Formats: sequence, C-alpha cells, structure tokens
Amino acid sequence: MLASPEAARFVLVTHAHLFKPTYPKSKEMMIGPWALFFHQGEYHTRLRKLVQYSLAPDTIRKLIPDIEHIALSALDSWAASGQVINTFYEMKKFSFDVGILSIFGHLDGGYKEKLEENYRIVDKGYNSFPTKIPGSAHHKALQARKRLNQILSEIIRERKEKRLVEKDLLGHLLNFKDEKGETLTEDQIADNIIGILFAAQDTTASFITWILKFLHDDPKLLEAVKAEQKAIYESNNGGKERLTWAQTRKMTLTYRVLLEGLRMASIISFTFREAVVDVEYKGYLIPKGWKVMPLFRNIHHNPEFFSDPHDFDPSRFEQVAPKPNTFMPFGNGVHACPGNELAKLEALILIHHLVTKFRWEVVGSESGIQYGPFPVPQQGLPARFWKQSSCPS
Repeated sequence: MLASPEAARFVLVTHAHLFKPTYPKSKEMMIGPWALFFHQGEYHTRLRKLVQYSLAPDTIRKLIPDIEHIALSALDSWAASGQVINTFYEMKKFSFDVGILSIFGHLDGGYKEKLEENYRIVDKGYNSFPTKIPGSAHHKALQARKRLNQILSEIIRERKEKRLVEKDLLGHLLNFKDEKGETLTEDQIADNIIGILFAAQDTTASFITWILKFLHDDPKLLEAVKAEQKAIYESNNGGKERLTWAQTRKMTLTYRVLLEGLRMASIISFTFREAVVDVEYKGYLIPKGWKVMPLFRNIHHNPEFFSDPHDFDPSRFEQVAPKPNTFMPFGNGVHACPGNELAKLEALILIHHLVTKFRWEVVGSESGIQYGPFPVPQQGLPARFWKQSSCPS
C-alpha cells in the first residue's frame, strides 16, 4: 500500500510499464474482457485516444442542451413526487442517462429501457459472491450481461443498415481502424460501452450526492453558490435561455466546491495494480505478482498537503494549485479517468438548475459513510425536493 505522492507517481506514471491493472476475474467477465481499463500497451493506447476524443471538452460542450433537459426532467420528477428520495439512487439514474447520451446520442426509447433494465441487474450482481448457482445475484447478472450484448448488437446492426455516421462514442468505435486497417469486433465495442457506462455511473452519482450534502451542511457556502448561479440565471433572461459552455467556465466558486468535494469524498479511494516483474522502490522489494495499491484518500487527507484536511474548504483551491501528485480524484497516468470533464460538467449543470429553481432538505440526522463499493452518505442521503415557488414555509 502506497500513501505518498512520489510512490503513486512511480507506479502510475513514471514506471507504469512495470505494473498492470488488475481486477478480480469475476469482475472482468461481468464488464467484458475487452474493456479499456483491463488493458495496457498498444490496444489500450489506441482505444484510450478514441474515448478521450469522444469525451473531450470540444465534444461534450455540444451535449449541454441535452444534459440540461435530463437534469431538469430529473429535478421536476423529484419535486413533483413530494416523496423523500434516495439521492444517490436518483443520481445513478441521472448519470446513467447522461452516459447513454454521450455513447449513443439520441437513442430510441425502447432500446434505452432494455439497456437500463439489464444494466441494473448487472450492477446489482457486480459485487456479489461469484457463484453460478441459478437465482443468485451473480448468475442473474451474467444472464443480463449476455442480453446486453444482444441489445448492443441490434443497435450496431441498425446503425450499419442505416449507414448513419454519428459523432458519438459508438460512432467513433464503429469507424475505428488500426494501422492495419482492422476494425473493432462487436465484442470489443460492447465491452467498452459497458465499461464506460460502469465507470461513468456510480462514481459520478456518488460525487454529486456528496456535493449536495456538503452544500446542505454549509448554509453560508450554499448562499454564495446560489448568488453565483443566480447571476448566470438572470443573464439568461431569467433562465429562459440555455446555458452555454462559456457560462459553465464562469462558475468559479461552484467549480472549487466540486474540487473540494472530490478531495473530501475521494470516491476512487485507491486503485489496484500488479507488479509484472520484481520491482525495487526505495529499498523495498515488490515481488512479481504482488498487488500494489496507491491510496488516493490517504494522500488527499494528509495535512502535509491539505491543511485541516477534514474541513470542507473550497477556498483551498482559490489561488494555489495543489502540489504535484497530491490531488488525484480521477486517478493518474495513462489509466486516469477519461470522462472527468463530463462528470464535472454534469455536476455544474445539475447544481445550476437545482439552486436557481429548487430547494431541498436532507431528511434525518444520520451522518456517516456507507460503501457499495464507492463511499456515499448514509442511506444514500434521503432528501425532499421542492420547486422554489412551492417551498414549504
């Protein structure tokens, strides 16, 4: 276990070739063995470039109107229900919908429902005990994973038949050719789509849930964020015009809140690597085959790098950037999360509409963290939402 910035950099950046990503076999089979994050070398490099391009700022800025629509639909439904909701569970639905948008563009509703239904079963069985006993969560998940392949195959066939050239991630995967002119197989495409959906959903949902908790717990900070967002709202003709990419870049306080939320919650608290040869680091021998875990949370919560690390303080990101390799909420090196800009954009858009048009209150006083496997507030942060015009007195 490595808890220093230098050691994390050694494993993930400067000597990354000596360590390979490693996951339990059952998890690899559940997502699909061709998924990007199970690989290193040439295949990983080529695929990563493609995924990065599909999720780069120049690409995702065009998704803003659609992400706004998804965010407003979600917020309206929470407020209309009048019920206490499990914030984390609802954020999972929100991030899933944005993930589908970034991969497929405007996907037919029937396909979306089938994908969501089967993905939920896979998600439920992902961390269950790996047994093939019929009726077990793991067995149900494996069956649902096969159905996901069939659904994706139908979507791909339809795209090819219609000769649609889309600029979404699926379009890039379908049009991809290596230097020998070879395209990706359907299995490779399917595994990477499921992998990206998996990577995009729980982490983003957990991150936004924590932001809502941190804002709710600090009324003064919440008012400051509201003021920043209200100014943008007013400049958009009282919220009648769409948000623009330039406006999301002006959300400086809200952005610092996101960064501090990422540091405090440390959603990805560590990552798994395995030594592919005997490696010596600072007098320690790491034998070939041993697991190596850079511990991001330990680094993010170290007072040497962040003063009063257990205080939620967005101002720490105001003037001085964190020291190199001390702030790694999305990992580091060639396996760092390529969707980090999309995750932050989703959060900025949702928060803009939440604080300018809605109110929310956390229900119950239970504090603490639960893991599933990512850290979330207890009970998924039960909360009630209202439209501002119909807030209770």
